[in-house]
Amino acid sequence: MSRTNIEIDDELIACCMERFGLPTKKSAVEFALRRLLGTADLLGRMQVVRGIGWDGDLEKLRSSSDLVVR
Repeated sequence: MSRTNIEIDDELIACCMERFGLPTKKSAVEFALRRLLGTADLLGRMQVVRGIGWDGDLEKLRSSSDLVVR
């Protein structure tokens, strides 16, 4: 782990800390970075399946009496 000094908008970080229940500025920055990486990872995985498509009849599925509702 390393130490870094950065200038951060106080209002922005306070809002983030309050909204997500984060106790410190450090935890807010780490949370934001992890969330940003997670979003990028998710977008990458979505690109992998893009264009695969779906072959089926949605109207038939919607009107099917074979569906069991529990």
